[in-house]
Amino acid sequence: MIQVVTEITIDAPIERCFDAARDIDLHTQTVWEHTREQAVSGVTAGLIGDGDTVTFEATHFGVRQRLTSQIAEYERPPIGLLTRC
Repeated sequence: MIQVVTEITIDAPIERCFDAARDIDLHTQTVWEHTREQAVSGVTAGLIGDGDTVTFEATHFGVRQRLTSQIAEYERPPIGLLTRC
């Protein structure tokens, strides 16, 4: 099995990175344009949280797909944590 690992260092508080990772609007603004990805059901804008679902519609490998994710576990980092993301 092939495993690809990407590591990015961001000079920002971890709570800001946590919120960016669950921001539906930010996600749809930063994906490849050719996938025409958009949130179509569940949480379709703003921040997704504990127990929430989102369904994205996108074109991957020439096939239009609907992909649904649910936040099954949610633990927000403590505010003011010195760790950077």
